[in-house]
Amino acid sequence: MFSKLFTISTLAILAVATPTPGGGGEPPSSCSTGPIQCCDSTANASDPAAAGLLSLLGIVVQGVDVLVGLTCSPLTVVGVGAGGSCNAQTVCCEDNSHGGLISIGCLPVTL
Repeated sequence: MFSKLFTISTLAILAVATPTPGGGGEPPSSCSTGPIQCCDSTANASDPAAAGLLSLLGIVVQGVDVLVGLTCSPLTVVGVGAGGSCNAQTVCCEDNSHGGLISIGCLPVTL
């Protein structure tokens, strides 16, 4: 009886702890390129709005499937103060060096 209960509870714990495919983005702890960004929107580099901004700034990206964040600002300590919440898209980006207008190479982040 005990072994049956143990097996069932172990399977239930594994089912709950197993990540789902595509899991909703990068965990915040894995953003090693700088602070997590809060962007008004995200788009592929080939999107007309993103492509136009990239062109105006003279930025060339490798590939049209690169996700970019538009109008971004860094998040500070998550959940603390005014800089700790984001009502738009939270992302972790490889290149945040364009004054918040655009961030390049982004991955969604689940807070």
